Amino acid sequence: MLDPIVNFFTRIFQWIGRGIGLLIGVILWPFMWAGRWYTQRGWILKAVVGVALLVLIGLYANFIYATQWWNNFNPNYPDTYTFEKRNVSAGEQVAAGSGTDTAKTCGNSGIAQIAADLTDFNVNQNAWISSMILYKIGLFGVDWDHTPWMDNKASFQRGINQAVRRTATELADNLGRVRTTSQIDADLQDARGNLQFDEYTWYFGLSPFGPKTPTPSYYRDAVRKLRSFNARLATCQATFDARADNLKQYIDRIASDIGSTSAILKERAENHNNGWFDFRADDRYWFAYGQLYAYYGLMKGAQADFDDVIKEKHLQSLWDTMDAQFVSALRIQPFIIANGREDGWLLPTHLTTMGFYVLRVRSNMVEISNVLTQ
Repeated sequence: MLDPIVNFFTRIFQWIGRGIGLLIGVILWPFMWAGRWYTQRGWILKAVVGVALLVLIGLYANFIYATQWWNNFNPNYPDTYTFEKRNVSAGEQVAAGSGTDTAKTCGNSGIAQIAADLTDFNVNQNAWISSMILYKIGLFGVDWDHTPWMDNKASFQRGINQAVRRTATELADNLGRVRTTSQIDADLQDARGNLQFDEYTWYFGLSPFGPKTPTPSYYRDAVRKLRSFNARLATCQATFDARADNLKQYIDRIASDIGSTSAILKERAENHNNGWFDFRADDRYWFAYGQLYAYYGLMKGAQADFDDVIKEKHLQSLWDTMDAQFVSALRIQPFIIANGREDGWLLPTHLTTMGFYVLRVRSNMVEISNVLTQ
């Protein structure tokens, strides 16, 4: 009596097994064909192909390591600078000796120091993923950003770089000079230009065709220029204009920058809420995370650089609140990013969560800006 039912399920499982076997066969067929072709070649061709395969395997091993191992990643990194012990604004003279200019000592810039260290973190302590040849090739021609693998670190690095680019522009145009009629600092101008360079350039390109200087080389030079500026500032040979209106403008630009990011998060959350299967959600999330990661440190540097302004305007309480929002946002590090519906009950909506914290930080910055206007 039960034989027809047993036979039915037996056939079902047989079909499933055959389907799986067929799928595995299709996947393995190119490798089996390549293996037969390789065994029939001469030893010279075998040696050349073997070396090429070893190089490719080595490149992929390095690529996987570079994308999955985040060296010196630390959301609490601003605490290591102990800026609170400095008690002197950037560019303010703190000591002088022998009555000579060369003996002067001034406060250096926490903003410039953090910007240099973040870029060093991106290109020296870690590999710059976006310009690696295997990242540019993609997965069988598919952009890694359109897959669920190998792209989180690249997005995180680009988020940091976005914040540092914005900061380098402010340093060159406003903070590192007196008003807008004075000369732009050469080191800051070079750093700004280097950090604006394309994020995806490898040693060779097709448009235009020919060899190129890769992206990390430009960013490494920006690190040197920022540190050179800071060294000159510490000996009072450079300028940092720590005025309230400059701080307000810098904060307004950051608020505008992360406001744009919140709009990107909102668009993705509303129009592409495919849960675990939205393969661009992780890119958006980690880009926003990288921005907040960078701006948390840069705001700590700004707090030190504009120490007198913050005391004069009684901003410490608002600044502490903003720092707390950064800390709360950076605690959220999901293993897999899910873009669930905002009113869903099963899947989390990490993009909306990150967007909430981005807007909280922005709200605190607007409050600080309003106080600076008074």
